[in-house]
Amino acid sequence: MLLEGKKLLITGVLTPQSIAFAVAKLAQEQGAEILLTGFGRATALTGKSAKRLPDPPDVLELDVNDESHIETVAGELESRWGVLDGVLHAIAFAPEDALGGNFLNTPPASATTAFQTSAFSLKALAAGMLPLMKERGGAIVGMDFDASVAWPIYDWMGVSKAALESVARYLARDLGAHGIRVNLVSAGPLKTMAAKSIPGFDGLAAAWDGVAPLAWDTSDPGPVAAAVAFLLSDYSRGITGEILHVDGGYHAIGAPARQA
Repeated sequence: MLLEGKKLLITGVLTPQSIAFAVAKLAQEQGAEILLTGFGRATALTGKSAKRLPDPPDVLELDVNDESHIETVAGELESRWGVLDGVLHAIAFAPEDALGGNFLNTPPASATTAFQTSAFSLKALAAGMLPLMKERGGAIVGMDFDASVAWPIYDWMGVSKAALESVARYLARDLGAHGIRVNLVSAGPLKTMAAKSIPGFDGLAAAWDGVAPLAWDTSDPGPVAAAVAFLLSDYSRGITGEILHVDGGYHAIGAPARQA
């Protein structure tokens, strides 16, 4: 199996519609042992979703902006497993006034919150897990949304995703010596709980299917989960600092094809 014997930490599971849930399910089916993390009141949602996985895993509380939380999670992983083979970073947040066309009016504090939670947290989590991973290497995968262009409504989250892409490259540079790969998956729009918090998301998602050469099902996180599983596996052992687009090919197309 693709992930036989791997020990993985998976963040970002809220509901069974979450990308991270699809990753967790596939990882278990492919032989991995996993632990999930949850944050604040949403930890209860993570716990409910965990029970719907093939082998319900434990859920550890993690505020990725709190260094003591990262240290506690690392300590728990150390006592349970002693090592860690991979991490899925599926964490992002921007305050309401940093989204929805308010770019010019967003206050510095809100932009900073979006950056810290959505981009800097990848570095914080990677640094915290490094002692568990450097003995035998491994993989860190983060969830991205193409930041090479400006999107309607996405505003400071788009800026934060651009920062995430840069953070991943610098981590790839610094962690490669330990055999640790750092890659991102740039997913097309999917109907997750996180997406519901983005004003105008439905309009953006509706336009996707008319452009993507392979079409795009906004209710199916399976293709994205499969790409994440590949990057967490040894089959990607020569890949780092990469952004893998899983969006039906949308990113490669300049305009919708002319209809005959």
